[in-house]
Amino acid sequence: MKNTILYFAGLFLFSITACTKDFEEINTNPNAVEKGNVNFIFSKSQLDGLNNNYFFTNILQCGGMIQHYATYKEASGVGDKYLNNEVYYSAYFSQAYPTAINEISIVIDALKNTPNDSNKLNISRIWKAYLYHRITDLYGDIPYFDAAKSSTSQIFLPKYDSQESIYKDLLKELEEAALGLDPSKSSFGNADLIYNGDIAKWKKFSYSLMLRLGLRLTKVDPNLSKSWVTKAIAGGVIINGTDNAIMKYTDGPNDFNRNPSAFDPRRQDFSQGSFGQKNGEGGKLAKTFIDVLKATSDPRISVYAGVWQGTTQNTTSAAQKGFPNGIKTAPSPSEQATYSEPNQSTVLRFDAPLIILSNVETNLYLAEAALRGWYTAETDKNLYEKAVKASFTNMGIYGASYTINDATPYLTANPFNTNGSFDEKMDQIHTQVWVALFVDEQEIYANWRRTGYPKLTPINFPGNVTNGTIPRRIKYPTGEYSVNSINLAEASKRQGADSFTTRVWWDK
Repeated sequence: MKNTILYFAGLFLFSITACTKDFEEINTNPNAVEKGNVNFIFSKSQLDGLNNNYFFTNILQCGGMIQHYATYKEASGVGDKYLNNEVYYSAYFSQAYPTAINEISIVIDALKNTPNDSNKLNISRIWKAYLYHRITDLYGDIPYFDAAKSSTSQIFLPKYDSQESIYKDLLKELEEAALGLDPSKSSFGNADLIYNGDIAKWKKFSYSLMLRLGLRLTKVDPNLSKSWVTKAIAGGVIINGTDNAIMKYTDGPNDFNRNPSAFDPRRQDFSQGSFGQKNGEGGKLAKTFIDVLKATSDPRISVYAGVWQGTTQNTTSAAQKGFPNGIKTAPSPSEQATYSEPNQSTVLRFDAPLIILSNVETNLYLAEAALRGWYTAETDKNLYEKAVKASFTNMGIYGASYTINDATPYLTANPFNTNGSFDEKMDQIHTQVWVALFVDEQEIYANWRRTGYPKLTPINFPGNVTNGTIPRRIKYPTGEYSVNSINLAEASKRQGADSFTTRVWWDK
């Protein structure tokens, strides 16, 4: 960095003494792109925002901590065993800023002074909010207001902002952007890989994300939470499956065309025919998860899971068996082959669509809002059942044959606890979040920290760094201590020690 700064300082001095009337022509590189195409950069930000260390972050960390995944290995047991491995916990933070965050910032800077592109600008603001909430939910206080400004404001060491200030600004951005969308103006069109530039759907996405973020505040500020939740509902959230935010992928020809929630895990751990010792990181679906699915006769188990028998997976419910969390001794190859892995015909298929935010989540969060008395148009029971039915129907994104058309047997066997206490209903609603949002481990982990549901039994593996408690956040990259140490120290002073047990602002 020092050499880079000296270089630009020298270049500046040279420019003062070497000015000519042909300055712009002489100092313009004919082989360089002086102004990027915002459509292309926006598409890249969407791809990069979702393709961010899925295996490290969603499976090994979040997925292990919420007991969807388990492994017998120690090095990769950061979430399974609450161990300290910098390779995994730094990955999401380190990749997010130079790729998706930087890209969406470039787009916003290019569009903020072009009124005719107001729809593109507001969609970009919504996507930026989505990207940042994923980072702050993992780490807490992060660079936000000064981030991605090295080229525009020469801020190379951005300060860390409090999660409180970040959340309040994210919610403001979502509201302003949603209100600013204008159906009479043009949009990104095909450059928008999620909604093809559909203004009405982006507005629903913005209010649905507002609902998610608003509920995140229930522990720390119930009144503020209620304010944003009711505002989101009034704005109009995703109710119909046709409005679901879904990224579509293909099986090549390049890796970025493949679903990262499938490609990354299969490349790192779950190769085809991944039985015995072929699991690179020893990963399997967790016993806690599989046991709940089997105990409730949940038909989604056959969509989610499979046991390798040769080079094919047996996806019947009877064949599924989850691996216990916190195990140190490697099972024999023959025993390892008997445990469930993600189904490679559905959730781990390279061209599988990826649900970003859907009517399943919104209906479950609306059920909580109804339970709290913040939403009176429908009952918590009706909304819960709508969410289950939507989840069963949404299995059809993997192919029509996976659609579960009749949720009645499941809802009859597992009825909503209409006469239950507030806590009992919260447990049922958010256990359903834990089941239905499978694949989006980051959102499930955040929601579990906020609600405490489902009730998970922590493991106490020898040498764990949390005293046998499930981590409440992910640590900052060690590189930040040498590059941005002063600002990081301020964040730790404000938020608390940079440890896995320090709670983020909304988790207080």
